[in-house]
Amino acid sequence: MLEWLHELHSPEGISKIVEWAGSLAPYLMMGIIFAETGLLVGFFLPGDSLLITAGVLANPANPMHVEQVNVWFLWWTLMIFAVVGDQTGFYLGHKVGDAVWRRPDGRFFKRRHLIEAHEFYERYGGLAIFAARFIPILRTFVPFAAGMARMRYRAFVFWNIFGGVVWITSLLWAGYWLGSTQLANRLDKIIVIVIFVSFLPIIIGLARRWWKGPPAAAAAAATAETEPAE
Repeated sequence: MLEWLHELHSPEGISKIVEWAGSLAPYLMMGIIFAETGLLVGFFLPGDSLLITAGVLANPANPMHVEQVNVWFLWWTLMIFAVVGDQTGFYLGHKVGDAVWRRPDGRFFKRRHLIEAHEFYERYGGLAIFAARFIPILRTFVPFAAGMARMRYRAFVFWNIFGGVVWITSLLWAGYWLGSTQLANRLDKIIVIVIFVSFLPIIIGLARRWWKGPPAAAAAAATAETEPAE
C-alpha cells in the first residue's frame, strides 16, 4: 500500500499516468484535484506533487514535456476545479456532516482526520480555508468541517477562491519554472521537500498534543466529539 502511494505521488508515477491518459490527461488532472479537495475519500490523492509535476510536463523546454499538457489551459481549469471541489466539500459538510461525524472508522475514512480538521478550523476560522490548501489531508477535510460548523457562506467563498487561486498558481507555475532549469533533474527530491514542509503543521500539532500528555489529548478529543458543529 505504501509503495503504491509513493508511486502515485512521485514525478515518475504521475508522468506514467499522464502518458497513459494521453489527450485526456488534463481532464484526469481536473478530476484528481476536484476529488482531493471535494470528496472525503480523495484525501490520499496527489495535490502538491501533481501540480508541480504538471508544470514541469507543460514546459516545452523540458525533455519530459508532454504535448497534451498546456500550462495556460491547466492554470485556469485547475483553479476552477479546486474552487468547485472546496465548495462541494462545504456543501456536503453542511448537509451530511453530522451523520459522517457519528460514523465509525472505515477503510477509506478515519474519524481522526475530521477531528483534526474541525480543531484546525475552530482555531483559525476563515484563514484555515486558505492555509489548508497547502496542507495534505486537511486540504480535503477542512472545507467539510467548515460546512459542519455552519461557517458564513460569503466568508467561505472568499477564502475558498483566494486559497484556490494562490495554491494552483504558485505550485503549477513553480513547476513550469523548474522545467526550464537543471533542478528538474532532481524533481523527486524537490517534491519530497515540498510534501515534508506541507506536513509540518500536522507534525507540530501532533507533537504539541503529545507534549500535553494523554489526559489532555483525550479531553480535547472528547470535547471535539461532543461539539462537532458549534
